[in-house]
Amino acid sequence: MVKNKVKLRVKQETGFQFDEAIKTLRTNIQFCGANIRTIMVTSTLPEEGKSTMSFEIARAMALMGKKVILIDADIRRSTMAAKYQIDNPVPGLSQYLSGQHELEDGLICETDIPDLDVIFSGPYAPNPAELLEEPALDKLIAWCREEYDYCIIDTPPLSSVIDGAIIAPKCDGAVLVVASGKVSYPLVQKAKAQLEKTGCRILGAVLNKIDTKKGGYYYNKYGSYYKHYGDYYGGEK
Repeated sequence: MVKNKVKLRVKQETGFQFDEAIKTLRTNIQFCGANIRTIMVTSTLPEEGKSTMSFEIARAMALMGKKVILIDADIRRSTMAAKYQIDNPVPGLSQYLSGQHELEDGLICETDIPDLDVIFSGPYAPNPAELLEEPALDKLIAWCREEYDYCIIDTPPLSSVIDGAIIAPKCDGAVLVVASGKVSYPLVQKAKAQLEKTGCRILGAVLNKIDTKKGGYYYNKYGSYYKHYGDYYGGEK
């Protein structure tokens, strides 16, 4: 398998609060069961921090020696390649799903983080939902299940487009990122119900962008804190 080698320009976050929040999230995902290996990360609205959390989950898993692949499936509005400042253009998911590139054409990017590979979204496509329904995506995910310990998939927000609902049935579980103060409780409940209709198990929620001045939780520098799904939604499983 030919891989493109890329260097990610990752902003290094340090500090006990940040590390503990990510480790808590990683540990809770692991305790969901050994069969939970393909995980989608989504949100209700744009700009709730789902892409950052997708990357942090993938990196945290890789740093403990797991073989991980991160798939950027937000082919409508991806910011991942720009955020991590990839120098050279590489083939992406949209080109693979549309038949322009094969898996062997350098679609898999080997990063400078040991055990972490990435598939970037590729150029914007005018028909993302149709592309995500292509059998090629099922083939790709099946291949990832064979080659990696974990496959983390960053998907578009649920309230904006249908893309996330298309991907959900192909995954073992979902993590919902919720920005504090940005999204209403009824809207989050609507996103939760939409996920449940797909049959995808909801693993938990990440409460993000909290005002750290209020205290009371362990926060990271982004104000992110992982809270178990049963607690966040009032004990409902």
